[in-house]
Amino acid sequence: MTTSPAPALSRQAWIMIAASAAIVTLAMGVRQSFGLYLSPMVMDLGISRQTFGFVLALQNLLFGAVQPFVGAYADKHGAGRVLLIGTAMYAAGMVVTAYATNALGIGIGFGALVGMAMSGVTFVVTMGAVGKIVPPHKRTLAFGIITAGGSLGQFFVVPLAQALIEGIGWQNSLTALAIMLLLIAPLAFGLMSRRGAPVTPRPEGLPLGAALKQACADRSWWLLFGGYFVCGFHVAFVGIHFPAYITDQGLPATVGATGLALIGLFNIAGSWLWGAWGGKYSKKHLLAVLYSLRGVAIIVFLLAPLTSVSALVFAASFGFLWLGTVPLTNGLVAQIYGLRNLSALTGLVFFGHQIGAFLGAWTGGLIFDATGSYQLVWYISIALAFTAGLANLPIRQTPPTALPARA
Repeated sequence: MTTSPAPALSRQAWIMIAASAAIVTLAMGVRQSFGLYLSPMVMDLGISRQTFGFVLALQNLLFGAVQPFVGAYADKHGAGRVLLIGTAMYAAGMVVTAYATNALGIGIGFGALVGMAMSGVTFVVTMGAVGKIVPPHKRTLAFGIITAGGSLGQFFVVPLAQALIEGIGWQNSLTALAIMLLLIAPLAFGLMSRRGAPVTPRPEGLPLGAALKQACADRSWWLLFGGYFVCGFHVAFVGIHFPAYITDQGLPATVGATGLALIGLFNIAGSWLWGAWGGKYSKKHLLAVLYSLRGVAIIVFLLAPLTSVSALVFAASFGFLWLGTVPLTNGLVAQIYGLRNLSALTGLVFFGHQIGAFLGAWTGGLIFDATGSYQLVWYISIALAFTAGLANLPIRQTPPTALPARA
């Protein structure tokens, strides 16, 4: 007997993947530049690092808190209209921040508006749409390509943001980035049918309420949630505080900006490879390896003498491990719990990521203001990395017995 070849990705699937990657390139590229604004905004607005960190922590928390609801809406009505609403809110939040004169202003702009907007223009919504149309053996690869889009944006947008800050000031640079974000709107049509409805038929599976109840009663769900918590802590702390840490150590500000860009560059390869490996090997074992390698990378970074070269080597290595968690975690959610409520369920587990991001952003500034150093936060990051590695090992990778059969 011979087996038929696995189906290839359709033209429609490639259009959706390309549009999703471009959307995430813009949305995440701008978001990853926010750490560059810490020093100029602290100086000009007279706020503390703790306050700035708390604003971005609030942004991350709102991003995660509203994500399950936005994901459920996208599952029912399609990703396209969600993307359009999110784009308008994202641009508005950037402009409000540009004209802010105090902590309340940046709290409304960077914190509330941008935080809620991000839930409509990033991974959960785009991957939820793509996951329903690609075959299972290609799903984590497709998710990896979309995730790589976020890193491509980081590689290009972060240096652009730094140049804009130096050339036209941080306020005008935010307005310029807001205008650039409006390009998401036409790309959203790549995830829509002619009438803006979901492009694929609704997969079979449990109703949303039953699916949420089933997931929350499952230990594997909470282990995924906890691992994603650690990912969020790492990404928020490094993304927001790494540039300031570099300048605190006497290195040029351009090293911090270049480091963020390198994180994005190396995560292009990392996201693609972790996603491709997820289609061939155990996703939970790959997650365990990835988180543990993060801990190793931080230990080496802290033990080595800090120079421009060592900082950039750390950024490159951490970049390879940056968002490889996204295709693997989302792929596991789809594999275990099905496709019907994929955006809602990945949105709920993503809330764990954003709780971690809240703490990574806020405690970074809190501990620095209290001790004058980020050293303790680095140690916490190491401990969390190895804890997450161990937590992923007991995850069950098969559907709960109560879940109906699915494609």
